[in-house]
Formats: sequence, C-alpha cells, structure tokens
Amino acid sequence: MSSIDLTSSQQTILTALVNLHRESESAVKGEEIAEEVDRNSGTIRNQMQSLKALQLVEGVPGPKGGYKPTANAFDVLGVQEMDQAAQIPLLHEGDRVDNANVEEIDLTSIYHPELCRAEIHVRGSVREFHEGDTVQVGPTPLSKLVVNGSVDGKDDTSNILILKIESIKAPAEEPEH
Repeated sequence: MSSIDLTSSQQTILTALVNLHRESESAVKGEEIAEEVDRNSGTIRNQMQSLKALQLVEGVPGPKGGYKPTANAFDVLGVQEMDQAAQIPLLHEGDRVDNANVEEIDLTSIYHPELCRAEIHVRGSVREFHEGDTVQVGPTPLSKLVVNGSVDGKDDTSNILILKIESIKAPAEEPEH
C-alpha cells in the first residue's frame, strides 16, 4: 500500500475520476468530475495539478482528452482492478446496480437488534441512493449472505451506504452425514 496521504477533497476527486473512468474506459473531462463531486471546474483543475504531481493522474491532451487515473491511483485508493474483485451484487429498489460492486459489509450494531445497521462500502457512486430506498446486498461469494434493508444515510465521499437492516439470510448448512 502506498503511503500517500490525500486530503479528503483529493480523495473525493480521485475516487470520482476512478469511477467515471471505469464506466467510460476513456479519459474523463474535468467538467464531468466537477459535476460528480459538486465542485467547480477550476477547483478540479487545481486538484488535478496536485494529483498529477503525486503521479496519481495523467492528463490526456486533445479533444477527447481529460484525465486518467494511473496504476498508483488504484493502489492509493486501495482498489484492485475490477476483474479480480469478487462481484457482490447490489440491488437498488429491486434492480441490480451494474456499475457498482460491494467491497465490504460492516455490521455496525449487531448487538442492538432495534438499531441494526450495516455499512455497505461500495465501489462505484452511491449518488443515486436516497434515504428510505430498499437495498439488497449479496449473495456474498463464500457465505452466500444476503442483507436486505433500507437506506438510512450515506457518505458520498467514501461511497458508503448506511442500511437499516430488515433481514440477514444465510443458507442453512447442509448437515454432515
């Protein structure tokens, strides 16, 4: 893991760049990033200069140009390339979210059943999720765990959904004979 400490603003912008680049597989324009993170293009340009200096971003000249994350950007964000990551499906209001993948399910308050919450760390944007939306996470690759709940809050910067858990199911183990 590289030990570059990013400001939260740099991290937000770099995460947005990585997500947008993954969707389009081409250079991403500063305006697109500005829109994604709700900042003006000037701010993005300034941040991109510092991210270029850290060798996390490369500029692509020309009309189709923009910015691309470098391999280091993935390291710094702790993101392996998509193909190696296990796919954990994420359903939003019953529809599978194609450009997102669940990286981590953190059961924050399992000991307080009336406060049962899960933090879902998503690779991809959580912008389209709103409080009260129904979400299903899983089945996970090994334990086939499925978490159903509704959005109770979210952190756009870190791409985390906070779910109020309605049910957690894991398939019954086959009895050993």
